[in-house]
Amino acid sequence: MSGAKIPATIVTGFLGAGKTTLIRHVLENARDRRLALVINEFGDVGVDGEILRACGVENCPDENIVELANGCLCCTVADDFVPAIEALLAHEKRPDHIIIETSGLALPKPLVKAFDWPAIRSKLTVDGVIAVIDGKAVAEGRFADDLDAIAKEREVTLTIDHDNPLEEVFEDQLACADLIILNKTDLLDADEEREVAGRLTRGARQAAKLVRASGGKVDPLVLLGLSAAAENDLASRPSRHDDESEHDHDDFDSFVVSLSAVSDPAALVARLAETARLHDVLRIKGFVEVVGKPMRLLVQGVGARIEHHFDRAWKPGEPRMSRVVIIGEKGLDRDAVIATLAQQ
Repeated sequence: MSGAKIPATIVTGFLGAGKTTLIRHVLENARDRRLALVINEFGDVGVDGEILRACGVENCPDENIVELANGCLCCTVADDFVPAIEALLAHEKRPDHIIIETSGLALPKPLVKAFDWPAIRSKLTVDGVIAVIDGKAVAEGRFADDLDAIAKEREVTLTIDHDNPLEEVFEDQLACADLIILNKTDLLDADEEREVAGRLTRGARQAAKLVRASGGKVDPLVLLGLSAAAENDLASRPSRHDDESEHDHDDFDSFVVSLSAVSDPAALVARLAETARLHDVLRIKGFVEVVGKPMRLLVQGVGARIEHHFDRAWKPGEPRMSRVVIIGEKGLDRDAVIATLAQQ
């Protein structure tokens, strides 16, 4: 139907929660509809976009993948998001569904509000806001001061005053979600999983549903087709940033480190883990050249938990550059991080 609104799914979640892995699973398993992606990254190396392009699925060709780097959709809606959407809608073959992956530091509510703009409202609707949660990080208390105390305080007031920037972002993402994906359950024992699920449920909207997953493997039928029309339901999605005219990410730093080709991936992973431990790095991700190997090595880390695998062959003529994005809280010592990574 030409007059029907195109549904859009907003995928949010803190750094390293597994948003890109979840979306890749959707691309590879939702072949009955034409998809488009809008990807927003914190940092100037488009690792997530490269991972998704490597899928090579026909229902989401390269021209339907739009990357918005070095900015945050919750801050640059007018400058970046609206033109990106207009460009997608101008394609000869308009998408059946748009998936928007926000930066791990983005607040979803300002983006949901953008769907109420006249330029968008008549064409798109927010099918649902999905919050992907790193279950192990929550179990370790990585960025949640006390979700139970926060939930009790929310019963009294919509304004929650605390100074932990990680918790602020995490809390806002959770409070806006229609569907919560408790991801990485394979890293949790039964008691941890039960405790984390309970804490997430108490910190979420009453209408939100929780689904457990490992490796972002969730049936696309569960993710797409929520029909939440979230742009019409903003009042039930409280945010501690509601009264702020602007939002920025001055509490966080990110930079790119160039590396030499490595001969021992395991040794590199050990150095990355040690770097994260010593300097309290939140997120590491990038591509690395391995000597004598025709494929590029993808490395991704949440704290000191580092994963790595060869994702695809280097393309003919493609520069074999080894670069990783480092993200941490404000004051992260770039020189110290580089020095640690340089150790053999």
